[in-house]
Amino acid sequence: MTVSAQEPIAAPTALPGRAYRSYALGLLMLIYVVNFVDRQVVSILAEPIKQDLHLADWQLGLMTGLAFAVLYTVLGLPIARLAERGDRPLIIAVAVAVWSGFTTISGLAQTFTHLVLARIGVGVGEAGCTPPALSLIADTVPREQRASAVSVYMLGAPVGSLLGLALGGLIADALGWRMAFVLVGLPGLLLAGLAALTLREPRRGRPVLARADDGVPSFREALKELAGKRTYWRVVGGVTIKSFASYGALAFTGSFFFRNFPAELAQYAAMFGLKSAGFLGLALGVTSGVMAMIGTLLGGRIADHLARKDARAYAMIPAVGAIAGLPFSLAALNSDSLILALAFLLAPGLLGSMWLGPAYGVVQSLVRPETRATATAVLLFVANLIGLGLGPLFVGILSDVLSAQGHSEADAIKWSLTTFALLAAPCAYLFWSARKTMREEIVS
Repeated sequence: MTVSAQEPIAAPTALPGRAYRSYALGLLMLIYVVNFVDRQVVSILAEPIKQDLHLADWQLGLMTGLAFAVLYTVLGLPIARLAERGDRPLIIAVAVAVWSGFTTISGLAQTFTHLVLARIGVGVGEAGCTPPALSLIADTVPREQRASAVSVYMLGAPVGSLLGLALGGLIADALGWRMAFVLVGLPGLLLAGLAALTLREPRRGRPVLARADDGVPSFREALKELAGKRTYWRVVGGVTIKSFASYGALAFTGSFFFRNFPAELAQYAAMFGLKSAGFLGLALGVTSGVMAMIGTLLGGRIADHLARKDARAYAMIPAVGAIAGLPFSLAALNSDSLILALAFLLAPGLLGSMWLGPAYGVVQSLVRPETRATATAVLLFVANLIGLGLGPLFVGILSDVLSAQGHSEADAIKWSLTTFALLAAPCAYLFWSARKTMREEIVS
């Protein structure tokens, strides 16, 4: 079928079958797993990299955060505009291949500059993942299952973080931090091929690149639509603060344990025939990663169930989860025992991840289908530029400042992370305030 320049492009007329929906969602989730493995493996490798390349904490923060986030956030917007008209599976496939290649290249770095440039390349690739993926999911599943489906995709974050920590630590112990980058980067190349060959673009009668007058709103029109959505911007605010605190903590959680519990880490690692990095990666994967997997799935399912009676559940679940996990985070950071600290992380791992499905899912429902990828990209632009870009950097700077004032490196990182944990309070407030306008602003 040929579409004229004046004829709007038709939306998908029917949802694909359940078997394909399950396959597509599973593949997209695996792609997001690789996304987070490649993004977060650097966290467990931070201390070996610091010792090998003789870096300061601010450099670790720059490498894990801002270097990755700058082009990741900036390129997310034009890629999202391309996804509104283009072949989303192809965009995703190219993105996976790019970031996986640069993750592998990270293992060849010989200087801080080399590593920063490689992490910038990873960010360039990962910019092409989530906006087209969430837009594709929204066109593939029924609206009443959207938060649950998005939570399955978002499951890639905790699973990827778990694998990044566990595999990164084990490989680094056995083969060194450089080989850890090489080995975790390779699986993405296979997934890139599967995405290109097996995922379908559900739009009908639409060329790969459609004309500007094809019914898809311009970027200015899309921003105007978003500007009028008070719920959207409150969700963006909540996600941004959550990202700022979470990415800052993730970048230095390994360093916190290495510096505060070196003897206990060595003791427990020896009991299992491991080195400290391998044991810590597995321990953090089980305590934080597994609980985050459960919380991510539960958050989407509970929100979809409660939203049948009250759509405001999409804001309530993230708000309650954020504030309820705060006391446990503070207890973990101020514990004198390695085992107690890991145990206290179970609750924030569960509660602090319940926001993913509801928050990202409701964003897809607050705008027209033609604006979904742009809405996601704008959210990611704000949240990741501030959260991912500045969170780790600010934790590193605060830690260096405290060290310069006479605090030990162990205490400096502990108090830096404690300060960031308190951001759960304003995060919960913004999510809760989104309840006020949510019901009347949901449109699709």
